[in-house]
Amino acid sequence: MMKNTLKVVLLTSMLPFAAVAEQELTPWYVGGGLGINNYEPNCDLKTMKVCGEDDPYAWDVFGGYLFNDYFGVELGYRDLGRAEWTDYSDKRNDVGARGMALGLVGFYPFAEKWSLSAEAGAMNYLLSNKKNYNTEYYSDSGIAPYVGVGVGYNFTENLKLQAKYRRYENLDDDAYDTLSMESNYWGLELSYRFGETKPAPVVVAAAPIDSDNDGVTDDMDMCPDTPSTHKVDEKGCTLYEDSPVSSRLEGVLFDNDSADLKAESHDRLLKAVKYLKDNPHTTVVIEGHASNVGNADYNMALSERRAQTIVDTLVQDYGIDANRLEAVGYGVTRPIIEGSSAEANKQNRRIDAVVSGAETRPVLK
Repeated sequence: MMKNTLKVVLLTSMLPFAAVAEQELTPWYVGGGLGINNYEPNCDLKTMKVCGEDDPYAWDVFGGYLFNDYFGVELGYRDLGRAEWTDYSDKRNDVGARGMALGLVGFYPFAEKWSLSAEAGAMNYLLSNKKNYNTEYYSDSGIAPYVGVGVGYNFTENLKLQAKYRRYENLDDDAYDTLSMESNYWGLELSYRFGETKPAPVVVAAAPIDSDNDGVTDDMDMCPDTPSTHKVDEKGCTLYEDSPVSSRLEGVLFDNDSADLKAESHDRLLKAVKYLKDNPHTTVVIEGHASNVGNADYNMALSERRAQTIVDTLVQDYGIDANRLEAVGYGVTRPIIEGSSAEANKQNRRIDAVVSGAETRPVLK
């Protein structure tokens, strides 16, 4: 038998590495394999007298389609090599099988780059026997089922190397009833999957918008119109602090010898009410004053009544807490204008509200 291993097609020449890669991995792949095959029974047949020197090298080329990452189908051509022996009739037998194979394959990844495989299918074989140094030739064809297992390693997403074992059954010569064989194959296979891994798209998040420039983006800002000079909390609302304050509220006037408010003083009083409600941490001393007309002791008592009138009005009519208010009379002791002129008397018959405590103010940057 010719011992010519040059018949084996080198695996690297089978793979179309020049194929144009697509933008992502396709379900298609191609490959080839090289291994050792052992027909049985061979030299263990009782009809065999002398075993010859086999040419056991087997090879195959194939293409496949993956339905998903775990399951696919393969179609290929396989040459299982040849075996040689001399039977008891002193006739030399040189037997080999080759043909197309179609099967299903399954894959199970068990590590980052490692996977197990299993396959089952059928080979449409041509079995030939170059008998008695080619003076006799027998051949027959048929369908031989096979099963196989393997373990694979992915060098890249495209390139995989697998160690394979396959078992072929019923490689029979039914036409002449001269051969009935099985086969065991061990080998390596290299496959190439077309395409390339498409990189995951880089999602660029839109820059968050801060319309009022307060440092809190619009999606979190509960106070969207905050002045840019104000410090804000995590919701984008102005932070406030209580600032010490001491001021004088003037302009609440009375008629001569009266503790009743003049009508023109009510607007001024309303402004005081608003201020007190907006600044709840303040306290107010209501100071009553009198003009320099008449008895000083009487004017002192009159100024106290005037101060108390304001306190009662704030508490009863506007709901200001009485604990924040104090009424004090100063009589004629603190005039705005000295003397007893008509203008001096008008201005001196008054109420001053002296505010102290804390005023709520925005915290500035």
